[in-house]
Amino acid sequence: MAEMLTLFINVFLKIFMIFTPFFVMSAFLSLTRDESQAERHRIAIKVTLAVTLTCFALFLFGTYIFALFGITLDAFRIGAGAVLFLSAVSMIQGKATVSPQDSKEDVAVVPLAIPITVGPGTIGALLVMGAGLETIPEKVVASLALLCAILSVGGLLLVAGRLERFLGQQGLIILTKLTGLFVSAIAAQIFFTGLKNFLS
Repeated sequence: MAEMLTLFINVFLKIFMIFTPFFVMSAFLSLTRDESQAERHRIAIKVTLAVTLTCFALFLFGTYIFALFGITLDAFRIGAGAVLFLSAVSMIQGKATVSPQDSKEDVAVVPLAIPITVGPGTIGALLVMGAGLETIPEKVVASLALLCAILSVGGLLLVAGRLERFLGQQGLIILTKLTGLFVSAIAAQIFFTGLKNFLS
């Protein structure tokens, strides 16, 4: 029981950070600046649904994807860790920005769900984490943790306007940079685990 609880917390925290929630929230606020509160809520719910479908497809079927292309898990760990690290560096340096689009466009799926929330680094991390789970109980617990992480990001989007007023734009920038630091550490761990296993 303790092992499953540890797994749940570990997966939840890692995935929540990899989603870069505060950057996603900043992008959401920027892209929905001219929308009403009701429309923002509709977009937030649509983003959450799109992210849920995408993430579970990657998380649960990563093993089959590797088998299909003949890629080893450790080789993919190295690639995913490198891509995720570059994404983290962009956030820390403040280069990860989003330009407002025409309000008539539906921005929920593209670009908010993909590639802002589920970008290349996130896709790689999800594939690696999902493929690393061996037993059914582990997959169930990790899937619950993934769902909770997605719902947490969706909840942040629902209250994004209030948080922006509370934290201010500068506060969101600081939180995004701090998230970038955590993501860089996760990326380094994925990379070096893959490198160590690949060379051993």
